[in-house]
Amino acid sequence: MPEGHTLHRLAKLHHQRFAGGMVRVSSPQGRFAEGAALVDGRVLVRAEAWGKHLLHHYDSGLTVHVHLGLYGTFTETSGPLGDPVGQVRMRIAGAGRGGEQLYGTDLRGPTACEVLHEPEVAALTARLGPDPLRRNADPTAAWDRIRRSSRSVGALLMDQKVLAGVGNVYRAEVLFRHGISPQRPGRELSVAEWDELWADLVELMRVGVRQGKIVVVRREHDHGAPSYVEGKPRTYVYRRAGDPCRLCGSTVLHSVLDGRNLFWCPTCQPG
Repeated sequence: MPEGHTLHRLAKLHHQRFAGGMVRVSSPQGRFAEGAALVDGRVLVRAEAWGKHLLHHYDSGLTVHVHLGLYGTFTETSGPLGDPVGQVRMRIAGAGRGGEQLYGTDLRGPTACEVLHEPEVAALTARLGPDPLRRNADPTAAWDRIRRSSRSVGALLMDQKVLAGVGNVYRAEVLFRHGISPQRPGRELSVAEWDELWADLVELMRVGVRQGKIVVVRREHDHGAPSYVEGKPRTYVYRRAGDPCRLCGSTVLHSVLDGRNLFWCPTCQPG
């Protein structure tokens, strides 16, 4: 599932390309036909991301909400759009405020693609924890929940009601970078440890937005074992179960927590 940096990157691109101009919205597949008709021909005011949710705000006060889930993808194009390929849930075409260049995007396979009214948008964002990539994010809101919880830190970091936008890769890697066992109860985390985790997540995820990929291995450790799959990020522990730790050589362990794969080094992350 795409992590928060991917959605923020998409929001930035869609805002740059479409915001300020009238857009044509359709649903070649047909499953979003009624929703598309509500915003077709309207001006896209802005695009933004909250955690793993993408929001397109229109001048009518309506918002298109997209959650990519496991299989959702956007395909971006420049110039006139050709015939739709595959099951395109939503197609957007427009030239933005400038009007010189036509752009398009096709959405396939999302978990959610729906039109929301303002109170529904407010309810959606109210359910989410602070997003490290949003400038007004308040990390104390997440800390207040973590410090009182008996749930593991590994579970809490993946709970979008606690922290929005963090996925399995960032969860595994930030805990390794700070030597924290994913099984440690949240209430045993110190405020100093939380402050360091938050600051690191902010920086790592901003790098992800800028570069369009996850970068988590420090330069001095970026040698030896290759990425877990060709074309994927180099990691300390994520998807490296059974391999030696990049730092200490211990075997990286794996388990399943709340239905998601969990990876950690028992020596570098004791407890």
